[in-house]
Amino acid sequence: MIHTLLRRFLTADNESTPTAGVLDAITPALDRLEPRHARFVAAFAYLLSRVAHADHAVTPDETAVMERIVREVGGLPEDEAKIVVQLATLQHVQHRGTEDYLVTREFNEVATEEEKGRLMGCLFAVGASDDHIVTAEDNEIRQIARVLRIEHADFVRLRAAHRRHLAVLRRKR
Repeated sequence: MIHTLLRRFLTADNESTPTAGVLDAITPALDRLEPRHARFVAAFAYLLSRVAHADHAVTPDETAVMERIVREVGGLPEDEAKIVVQLATLQHVQHRGTEDYLVTREFNEVATEEEKGRLMGCLFAVGASDDHIVTAEDNEIRQIARVLRIEHADFVRLRAAHRRHLAVLRRKR
């Protein structure tokens, strides 16, 4: 399975329909899931990687948190969750920018309000995994929240749950 995924990833067309190229490169790792759920998990993983990459450095702690979250959200075994996170991370590095918006918009169209709230909590968890959420990560989460049409008051409430990790609120020593 891994060889098939890598071959498909390495030979994939760089020309893609909006979001299809990004999510279609991730979903084969989720072939045992129902197609809608596979795309949901692929988008979820991609959005987690946006936050992890916001400060241009993905730490081992962030990777471990993303793998745990993808395992729980997707109901996946550990090895499959690792592959999905690796593929999502590679897709984000190659396709960020417009694809970031398109994947987020697609997630918005298929996710319930509860699923969006869960995603937001998970985004903050990825940012806080190294014990502080830098401004770039906080801003990335806010951008995702806007596309997901999360009310500002709800965003503030979700953000407040992680305030001790927000770098902007920490005192300088």
